[in-house]
Amino acid sequence: MQAPSRILIVDDESSLRTALFRVLDRQGFQVITANCKREAEALASTDQALDLAIVDLRLPDGDGIELMQHLKIAHPNIQVVVMTGHGSIELAVKATQHGAFHFVTKPFNMEELLSIVSRALSHKTLQQENHQLRSALHKKYRFDNIVGSSEEIRKVLGMVERVADSDSTVLVTGESGTGKELIAKAIHYNSPRASKPFIPINCGAIPAELLESELFGHVKGAFTGAIANRVGRFEMASGGTLFLDEIGELSLNLQVKLLRVLQERRFEPVGSAKTQEADVRIIAATNVDLAKAVKNGQFREDLFYRLHVIPIGIPSLKERRSDIPLLLHHFVQHFNSTKNRGLTGFSPDALEALYHYPWPGNIRELENLVERLAILKGNGQVEVADLPEHYRASRSDSLFGPGETAVEIPDAGVDFNTAVDNYENLLILQALEKTGWNRNQAAALLKLNRTTLVEKIKKKGLRPPPEASA
Repeated sequence: MQAPSRILIVDDESSLRTALFRVLDRQGFQVITANCKREAEALASTDQALDLAIVDLRLPDGDGIELMQHLKIAHPNIQVVVMTGHGSIELAVKATQHGAFHFVTKPFNMEELLSIVSRALSHKTLQQENHQLRSALHKKYRFDNIVGSSEEIRKVLGMVERVADSDSTVLVTGESGTGKELIAKAIHYNSPRASKPFIPINCGAIPAELLESELFGHVKGAFTGAIANRVGRFEMASGGTLFLDEIGELSLNLQVKLLRVLQERRFEPVGSAKTQEADVRIIAATNVDLAKAVKNGQFREDLFYRLHVIPIGIPSLKERRSDIPLLLHHFVQHFNSTKNRGLTGFSPDALEALYHYPWPGNIRELENLVERLAILKGNGQVEVADLPEHYRASRSDSLFGPGETAVEIPDAGVDFNTAVDNYENLLILQALEKTGWNRNQAAALLKLNRTTLVEKIKKKGLRPPPEASA
């Protein structure tokens, strides 16, 4: 059961304190009172949280605004309602400018005050929920939560970490399903704009005739069907980040308008002559070769260079095969948790088959496969027979897999460190899956010191399924 909200009343008039105490107490609030600034500060210094304070602006030993600022330092989430006489309206307005939720002038109606108290506490709850949501998002999109230990993905994350603090435009490129939006969110939620909105828009999913209105908004009557004003994505993202996915699908007409916004940092809603500031960071993404599109006359060269300030290329899954076991393990844990399933991992043969599969749909395809297996199989270890036929039948010309002892180096050569990393990941995952995540037994299978194996597991971010032995 949720504890009642705790309210502090500060006023030197004994009769008013008593009246407020009785009214708020009857509403189920926990109420404490103080007759001066010093007493209020003493009450605020205890470990008990304060949700709301009702403060008179003129106290016998100090200024109500100073008290409010003290309360907000001691209790960052507190809401403050100030009380003032008719001759001090200007002071009350100043209090709201310094963070007061609202003010009331004496004498006031108790029903009016109760309404303000209710709104202030609701506002506090929304602020807390918003803070918790943003904290969760920030945690979710930390750099170390992006799965992968391959050299290819480490280079990408290094670039993301370097550019997050800036406001520069970023162009994320890569095949469909490689996680371009995930990278864009990692940039946003690790940037100074993290507390502001991240607004995505898929430029290829909205008809060209509607996209301008989606981006910039429109005013009532701007065109047939515009029955009310509409806020566009640029305005929604104010102070934050606008993610333009599939930017290569933008029409030439809209490319001109987007270029103007990037140059001038201003835009007008459709049908309006009023210019608005565009305080947004732009992150664009595409799975097409924009440089080639420029040569073919399908994309403006000047816009390309405006977007191409900081390019980040995301490798395809077949270019980072050493991450496949880690990704499979990650999604098994995720779907076990979200769908209440009990998959324990993949058999060595199933792992080998998936390692050699070409993954045309990249990480999105791998995630969908694990979700399908979690639903259809539900529990236990995934065997080769559990995989759809095209995963079982596929064998690529990858350097090697877990069951191979002979290695044939292709004519184009091979990256030795990547190949060794691939093999190490596969061997460790197989040993752990085979022993039910018993590190002692896995170390014995691999003829490794247990401490060495534990360090490698930690470095690669491997975690056992909830029911597996530690």
